[in-house]
Amino acid sequence: MINILDFFVLLLYVSVIVLVVALIVLVIKAIGTLNKVDKVVDDISLKSSKLDGLFNIVDGTTDALVNISDTIITFIADTINNIFNRKKVKKDE
Repeated sequence: MINILDFFVLLLYVSVIVLVVALIVLVIKAIGTLNKVDKVVDDISLKSSKLDGLFNIVDGTTDALVNISDTIITFIADTINNIFNRKKVKKDE
């Protein structure tokens, strides 16, 4: 007859073996998944580097439009300021 202690030791060893096999399978699947993710990241990096020129053009155009709009807004603000200052000067006299 099997001793209860021997049975638990045998059960523990079988459980550890099953756990180790399961972990090995999970690690192999994780490595495969990481390889796929690495390929996707490389592809995205390549495609984004091709678009860098377009982004630089858009950035330059945006800067030019901001400078033009700042100039126009400054001109309009100065004009309005001059109109109000003239009325103030005339009232003071």
